Amino acid sequence: MSGTDTVDRMPETPETPETPETPDNASRRSADAKSSRTATGAERPADAKSTRTADAEPARSADAPATTAERAPEPDRATEPGGTAAPVFSVRNLWKVFGHRPERVPGSDLADLSPEELREQAGCTVAVRDVSFDVRPGEVFVVMGLSGSGKSTLVRCLTRLIEPTSGSIAIDGEDVRSMDKNALRELRRHRAAMVFQHFGLLPHRTVLDNVAYGLEIQGMAKAERRARAAEMVDKVGLAGMEARRPGQLSGGQQQRVGLARALAADPEVLLFDEPFSALDPLIRRDMQEEVVRLHRDEGRTMVFITHDLSEALRIGDRIALMRGGRVVQCGTPEEIVGSPADDYVRDFVQDVPREQVLTVRRAMRPATLGEARGDTGPTVTAGTTVAEAIDVVARDGKPARVLDGGRCVGIVDFKCLLNVVAGLDGPQRGGRLEKAAA
Repeated sequence: MSGTDTVDRMPETPETPETPETPDNASRRSADAKSSRTATGAERPADAKSTRTADAEPARSADAPATTAERAPEPDRATEPGGTAAPVFSVRNLWKVFGHRPERVPGSDLADLSPEELREQAGCTVAVRDVSFDVRPGEVFVVMGLSGSGKSTLVRCLTRLIEPTSGSIAIDGEDVRSMDKNALRELRRHRAAMVFQHFGLLPHRTVLDNVAYGLEIQGMAKAERRARAAEMVDKVGLAGMEARRPGQLSGGQQQRVGLARALAADPEVLLFDEPFSALDPLIRRDMQEEVVRLHRDEGRTMVFITHDLSEALRIGDRIALMRGGRVVQCGTPEEIVGSPADDYVRDFVQDVPREQVLTVRRAMRPATLGEARGDTGPTVTAGTTVAEAIDVVARDGKPARVLDGGRCVGIVDFKCLLNVVAGLDGPQRGGRLEKAAA
């Protein structure tokens, strides 16, 4: 269902405007070239890979979204002057406007018009509106929004598959907007591979040859590329199916082949554009868990586009929620669910089981001197979810000390845990309690 892109530029055909939604509502080689959209590339420098560290956490429910503590180790890479890891992608004030003379819109009075007024007065449609964010090394950065929110246009702008109207995009500090065709080809083949939701597999080729296709186009020797492809097939759980054709696979298995083909190029970043949206729910859940597992094992940076909130919460380290081309809130799953920025975000998350997303940082109360110095009774780490903490407290019958780096930073008991479940903790309660316990 997916492939990685080799084109230098996708036609900039505007997406068909949609009614706004609400939360409620190609001889053989020729055939190969026509049927496949894949990025190719050699191995990138070892230091481009990233890993992340994770604290041990209590086992979470199979139905609960993955927590930040389950992510792979933090990368060892260049840092900025302040000591923080330099971002992989850095986007600032990005606009994409479709229509007549789109460059007029950003920074002008036209930018203040409603979508309807802008279409009537200027013949333009804004798909991405003044968006800024950083993608940190080794994280899964999810861009979420309803149909027509601009999320797919945004991810295509990152590698200039769609040309931005204005703004800046940098990858590892290199200006993407100033890259020539050769540099862009290098970017798409070696550094940022895209996985689409639609099919890109070659029906006359086996699973192994589909996975090796990008490496073949690059000119890698047959034995080497087949060995690399076999490694990726095994990595995505398809060992034993190397000789099958795509038509002999299920939808989820085909998606795994597409993912393996993207991984074969060993890109620094994987860009996913709603890759699982056409899959059945159970298969989609399996693929989500596959992404979480691959990230935990490799620590590869990922940008993931989805319209599914539960998917975003399950796999994302941070989530950018879009509406009408804008990012209305960007934060961790806990921040999105626990402290929604406005009524739109609040409506989005109203049905989310808070206890499966929020951690005890949100629930804990300050520890007394005796509690902080105590060495008996149950303990949980600061990244433990409220649901996991409820289980710990229920089994022991006593309040649990919350430990961060071996230091007691607070206490959780039934009352404060159930307050979070009931939504009675308040929008600022977690922050106040953290400060009080520090």
